[in-house]
Amino acid sequence: MATRLVQINMKARDDSALGRFWAEALGWEVSSEGPGVTNLEPEGFVYPDPVAVCVDLVVSREPRTAKNRVHVDLATTSAAHQAELVERLLELGATPADIGQGDVPWTVLADPEGNEFCVLDSLYAQTGPIASVVVDCADPRAMARFWGSAMDWTVHEVTDHKAVLRSAAGVGPYLLFLRTPDKKTGWNRVHLDVRPYPGDDLDAEAARLRGLGATAVDLAGGDVPWVVLADPEGNEFCLLTPA
Repeated sequence: MATRLVQINMKARDDSALGRFWAEALGWEVSSEGPGVTNLEPEGFVYPDPVAVCVDLVVSREPRTAKNRVHVDLATTSAAHQAELVERLLELGATPADIGQGDVPWTVLADPEGNEFCVLDSLYAQTGPIASVVVDCADPRAMARFWGSAMDWTVHEVTDHKAVLRSAAGVGPYLLFLRTPDKKTGWNRVHLDVRPYPGDDLDAEAARLRGLGATAVDLAGGDVPWVVLADPEGNEFCLLTPA
């Protein structure tokens, strides 16, 4: 058994408005599986496919109180493309963000609801518009051990500073665990959604992940078909039904 990263879940005060921003930013299509949920995926995409990690925006009235521990890095092909994309994103409603990054080659912005994201230069190629999904952590090596076993993604690099994983198919964005001194406070407004493969058993997979170090999480979400867990550093994620 194994899982794979299929989407990120982002809470929003206005999922429709924020969805429109991100659809324009990524060049993706917008749909909705129900009230309060906006789904984004590439045009012609057949879900799930490792070529892309989709985005689900889910309405939440709880206020955003701290920097997100999960964010996306957007890919560009050159410094000129980076500048053009930043200008377009600012026109769409993004704002410059200072998270203490200092003098770096990427640009840090925030979406219209304040969610931080980065626009990279030509560091990544052939990932699609999302170059990487980034998760703050205290111990990248521990995160690589857990997530490298939790998913069938390939671990590409592990250091004291970062851990890098990517789909076993070698396509789509990277998953980057980045060491940060910031402590986790409250639940993550942006989290990972992973999904087992067809024919796998959801309960058995949840038990396997708990055996690797995950813990059960009760977010008082009512009767839902997925399982909410947290990784060894307390980052919540959803284990979706096999598909």
